[in-house]
Amino acid sequence: MLTHEQIQAYHGDGYVIVRALFDAEEIELLRRTAIEDRRLDQQSFGRADGEGGIVRLTLWNHPGNGIYGMYARCHRVVDAMEQLLEGEVYHYHSKMILKDAKVGGAWAWHQDYGYWYDNYVLYPLLSSVSIAVDPATRENGCMQVLKGSQHLGRITHTETGDQAGAELERVAEVEKRLELVYCEMDPGDALFFHCNILHRSDQNRSDSPRWSLICCYNAARNNPYREAHHPSYTPLDKASDSAIKEVGMTRFEDDDSDVAFLDPDKIPTSEE
Repeated sequence: MLTHEQIQAYHGDGYVIVRALFDAEEIELLRRTAIEDRRLDQQSFGRADGEGGIVRLTLWNHPGNGIYGMYARCHRVVDAMEQLLEGEVYHYHSKMILKDAKVGGAWAWHQDYGYWYDNYVLYPLLSSVSIAVDPATRENGCMQVLKGSQHLGRITHTETGDQAGAELERVAEVEKRLELVYCEMDPGDALFFHCNILHRSDQNRSDSPRWSLICCYNAARNNPYREAHHPSYTPLDKASDSAIKEVGMTRFEDDDSDVAFLDPDKIPTSEE
């Protein structure tokens, strides 16, 4: 469970980093699974960053029963989300960000709710957790946030390359007033961040990859009023915190994946 101070930091700053939320054995199981998961690699797709780089990622809506699902369903994550969103949550989707060494692209300044607003959710009662699989540093393109920017509300987004970025003129003014924070993390650290906080990342020009698992949640009371490519309210079956190690190294067959990865052709080019 998050402490009172961590919850206050999240609501005030728009984010909070929880150090060592997962131990070295758990993260190594996740890292090895992701590297050896052929379908994760085959179902990945790129988003041009408008700067000559490509961001590679894989998405899925429902968590499943494998190691990815145990991360998204474990009490450590879900209970924290229910504290931050003040009530029952459900799994909105997860994604693996594959920011490879030398070639991993940038993300433009954006708010997640700048995308998800178009998925018919009325309130910004969504939050995400980014779990560091590799070290996240300035050199390999760690996430950056503008501290407290969630209080601005939703900003208009326009397309930059294959991404939707927040209106540049407005972001430039925000940068003059709010602190820029580089969210550097060790493997196993977790960054919880509000759906309206402005965030971005640089290209990875280093020799080290930066892979991260991001799990996104919506408040049950914020059920979309129409169907979209991410799910409406689906009860979330929480898993024990020991389940990650119990599931262990899950190997996937090409025709028998534990999760149904989203077809990139069915995802708006401006999203994610």
